[in-house]
Amino acid sequence: MSKLKMFMTNYEFPPIGGGGANAHLYILKEYSKMPDLKIDVLTAAAEPGFFQERFTENITIYKAGLHKKSLHYWRKVEVIEWLIKARRHYHRLLRQNEYDLVHAFFGFPSGYLCYKTAKRIPYIISLRGSDVPGYNIRLGLDYKLCAPLFRNIWINAAEVVANSEGLRALAMKFTPDIGIKVIPNGVDTEHFRPQANKSMSTPVRLLTVCRLISRKRIDILIKAVAKSLADGLDVALNIAGDGNLLSELTHLAKVLNVTDSVNFLGRVSPDQMPAIYRDNDIFVMSSQHEGMSNAILEAMASGLPIITTRCEGVDELVSGNGIVVEQENPTAVAEAIKKLVGDVLLYGKMSEASREKAMGLTWSSVALQYTRLYQLVLQNRRYRTQNL
Repeated sequence: MSKLKMFMTNYEFPPIGGGGANAHLYILKEYSKMPDLKIDVLTAAAEPGFFQERFTENITIYKAGLHKKSLHYWRKVEVIEWLIKARRHYHRLLRQNEYDLVHAFFGFPSGYLCYKTAKRIPYIISLRGSDVPGYNIRLGLDYKLCAPLFRNIWINAAEVVANSEGLRALAMKFTPDIGIKVIPNGVDTEHFRPQANKSMSTPVRLLTVCRLISRKRIDILIKAVAKSLADGLDVALNIAGDGNLLSELTHLAKVLNVTDSVNFLGRVSPDQMPAIYRDNDIFVMSSQHEGMSNAILEAMASGLPIITTRCEGVDELVSGNGIVVEQENPTAVAEAIKKLVGDVLLYGKMSEASREKAMGLTWSSVALQYTRLYQLVLQNRRYRTQNL
């Protein structure tokens, strides 16, 4: 790969955000091993100010700070505040540097900055989920109001990339007239690894890892635990994550009389997560929509069988290593739990299959696919320029 100077934008980056932020972090770790890449990243900080951090020798991160109330939940006023503050720094960095290409994580708000400078520099967009109309019920009205803007941002991009076939299909419903590529998420299989001689514990420990927001439908899992306990299963649910629904979900566990079997772990630091996965038996998820779940990938790499409701990214990840629940209700989830808990041989086979599938989904492969796409975009741009 010839030398390339990249500008990347992402309105969320650890510790702010969820799956899209973590995916960006892992991709940057791979880029740090590529000396022919020089990268500047513009993202957000949780407190006012402007911050510059040297990530590695070839990567610098700039953070436009704002008044962030929660690390894992974005208020609309915060999105607008970041856009206003980031815009100034975005244009300043463009003036000061001769970038070849801009890569935006999330079509909006990150991609909006690139769209406004499309005539000066080409950009690609990585769709992550909430930036795709139809993905988040909470944003239904916003999607309708912003549809023309979203469409223009996508159409003017040199490439649009989804992180799963399911998310691509949802995006194609919105803009069927443009091509959308798929580059999936990856997982660090050295960082996340199985426990030696793994077997189910007593009680059987169920784990979910997510932001506590409506789209994740944690209430289904809590109700499924109540149903499982009523059916005589000895299970406990561990919930790793924080969010605006914490008090509501805590109250639900109390109402269902399962507080002793539902543990809210709160936000867990990234360096503790591998141990959290290894200390649990089954990964469960009830999300309504996902791009491609980083948490499922990490659970797979940790050798956990998966129980999940159907959503984007599931087809690529769960086949022979878990159970996809077609009916999105507590009873169906409880039945899946019962099936897996009651069959030790099936549990063992699915555990091994999870690890095996994860070994084929590495961040190095993801990074390589993106760098090849960068080169393709620049080659096409040079060809068009030469033939004007």
